Amino acid sequence: MIVLGSTGSIGINTLNIARKFNLNVEVLVAGRNIEVLNNQIKEFNPKKVVIASKDDLHKVNHDDVSFGEDAILEAIENSTSKTVVNALVGFLGLKPTLKAIKCGKKVALANKESLVVAGKFIDKASLSPIDSEHFGLWYLLQDKKIDSMLVTASGGSFRDYPLDSLANVSIKEALNHPNWSMGNKITIDSATMTNKMFELMEAAWLFDIRKLDAVIETKSLIHALINFKDGSTTAHIANASMQLPIAYAILGKCDEQVLEPVDLVEVASLEFRKIEQARYPIWEIKDEILNNLDLGVVLNAANEVAVSKFLNNEIGFLDVSKISLDAVNKFNHVKAKTIEDIFEIDKEVRNYCES
Repeated sequence: MIVLGSTGSIGINTLNIARKFNLNVEVLVAGRNIEVLNNQIKEFNPKKVVIASKDDLHKVNHDDVSFGEDAILEAIENSTSKTVVNALVGFLGLKPTLKAIKCGKKVALANKESLVVAGKFIDKASLSPIDSEHFGLWYLLQDKKIDSMLVTASGGSFRDYPLDSLANVSIKEALNHPNWSMGNKITIDSATMTNKMFELMEAAWLFDIRKLDAVIETKSLIHALINFKDGSTTAHIANASMQLPIAYAILGKCDEQVLEPVDLVEVASLEFRKIEQARYPIWEIKDEILNNLDLGVVLNAANEVAVSKFLNNEIGFLDVSKISLDAVNKFNHVKAKTIEDIFEIDKEVRNYCES
């Protein structure tokens, strides 16, 4: 397989699965974490390596290493692997998803932005979602009429903070997730609840359903629920680890134990909370977004700019959602007719939000 984003948390978990099931890794694509990458090269012996920056080429212990977006696309095209694990962060992941599908490869997709911004132009039959929520929904599907789907949220870093203190929280506080350790961007997206908005949009594209919602489940043990027309509900319960969704996305099925089962007696209790707009202002546009999935490219571009500004100490935490809401309000009539339109809209929204 090809692993895009090999040094991030999804990439590392993917290589754990590769190790467990003795899978061949043909290409590793990474960013700036060269130390971790070199350890991966030593263990998995890929044919080809691609990194983010030309400046780091000399640090990589490999004979065939290149850099940049074009090199990623070339590596996908020239590979013999049938599976591409796309764990790149952000809009950067879209072109590799499109390229992999064009080359007839299966995409194990952790890059949610691909579907969020361009779901209408992506062949969903070629995708296996790695998100635990979408994996959970897929796992629960059965031959019964579905009424609605529900995914869960952790609530993020500030779920228990006093509302009046949110304006002055620090970057360090924002990156302190209560349930697990993830990359910086997704941790901020979790705190604003934008990540969950993206996941609802992904579910809309993957399962062709608009009756979708999310609730906070503080222990992150229930990942998804399906409400059936007969009035019954099923829930997917598993310990929080990406290795189970990854194993299924790559292997198709998995009969070996990947996780420890959840001991409900030990868990003792679960707590559910409503997602309140007062704490998560982005939630006010949930229905608007689900009724107009073209807005995904607007929300994603605005959010990427806003999160970057917050992490660079240029704006406060609450400004992240303000910038996104403002952009969705300004560009709420956009309609992408071609994939090229997606790239144009993305650029226009970024320019607006930067200024």
